[in-house]
Amino acid sequence: MKRRQFLTTGAAGGAAALGAAASFPAPAISQGRQQWTMVTSWPKNAPGVGVNAQRAADMIGALSGGRLTVKLYAAGELVPPFEAFDAVASGTADMLHATPYYWQGKNPVFHWFTGVPFGLTAAEFSGWIYYGGGQQLWDEAYAPFGVKPFYAGNSGVQAGGWFVREVTGLADLRGRKFRIAGLGGAVMQKMGVNVVLTPPGEIFAALQSGAVDAAEWVGPWNDLAFGLYQIAKFYYLPAFHEAGPALEISVNKQKYDALPKDLQQIVAAAAQATATTTLADFTYHNAQSLEPLVRDHGVQLREWPEEVAVEMGRATREVMAEISASNDMTRKVHASFSAALEKSRAWSRWSDLAYLNLREKALGA
Repeated sequence: MKRRQFLTTGAAGGAAALGAAASFPAPAISQGRQQWTMVTSWPKNAPGVGVNAQRAADMIGALSGGRLTVKLYAAGELVPPFEAFDAVASGTADMLHATPYYWQGKNPVFHWFTGVPFGLTAAEFSGWIYYGGGQQLWDEAYAPFGVKPFYAGNSGVQAGGWFVREVTGLADLRGRKFRIAGLGGAVMQKMGVNVVLTPPGEIFAALQSGAVDAAEWVGPWNDLAFGLYQIAKFYYLPAFHEAGPALEISVNKQKYDALPKDLQQIVAAAAQATATTTLADFTYHNAQSLEPLVRDHGVQLREWPEEVAVEMGRATREVMAEISASNDMTRKVHASFSAALEKSRAWSRWSDLAYLNLREKALGA
C-alpha cells in the first residue's frame, strides 16, 4: 500500500516518502514476500478438484496479506499430471493439489491416504486423519521424499463407472478394458478385467476411440462436465473402491520449514478450510447433476449385480492382504486404518446406515 501511495504522491510528498524509505534497510522492504508454485493433476478449473485447488491458492494469498502468494498450474502446464509429486519433491514446484494414490509406484502405502476398496467414508477418513493417528503416519510416509502432506478434502462416495455395454454378471466384465484408478484397478485385474489408467483429461478421448470399454472418473457432477454420457449410457453406482477418496495439498518440506510460523499455519489452515469446502462442493453438485444425466441424456443407473459384488469382496481381501504385506510402512498404516474401519463400521450401522434406511421408510419413493 505504501508503495502505491509513494508512486502517486506529489513532489513534496514524494521527497518525504523517499526519505522515509531510505531510512529502512533495503532487505526489510522486500522481506517476507514470496510466490510459490502449485502444480496439479487436474485440467484447469475442473469441477471440484481444479476449482478448489485455486480456492486454496487464493486463500493463502488473502490470509497472508500477500506475503505468500501461490500461482497455480493445471495438469500439463508446468509438469505432466502424474509428475506433480516429483516436481514438489525436487523443488521444481513448491506445492501440489492431487491425490496420493497417483504416486503409489513410489510406495504402495500411499493408497491408504487416498482410500482403499470398501474402506472409510469421507467423514470416517477425516476422523482417522485428524484424530486417529492418520496424519502422523502420512507425514512419516512422505518424509523420505522431503514432502509434507495436508488433507485437502474429499469427493464423498464416487460412481462405479460408465459402461458402453451393460454388466449383468461376471462374464460381462472379463476381458473388458476399464479405465479405473488405484486399488480398484488391482481388484478388477483379479476379476479378469483389463485395467487401463489414463490422466483425467484423457478419459473422454479413450472412451470415444474405443481404447477403453468403460471408465470411472468421479461422480455425476464431474462426469456430466466431462461428457462421458455421450459415449456410454450404463452408469454403475456406487464405486466399491472409492467410498471417500481423499485429496491432498502437499508442499516441499524444506520450503515449508523455512516459512515463518504464522505462514506455516496459514498453509495448514487453507488446506483444512479447503477440505470442508471441497466435500460440500461435491455433495451439493453431485445431487444437482444426477437428475439431468437421467432426464436429459438417457443415462441408465445400475447397481452392481450380486455375483459381481461378492467377487469384488473376495478380490479385495486378496489384494489388501498382498499389498499390506509389502513393507513395514504398509503393515503399520494398514493396521491403523483397519482398526479405524472396524470401529467406524460398528458405529455407522447405528448412525448413517440406520438413518438412511429410516429416512427411506419414512419418506418413501
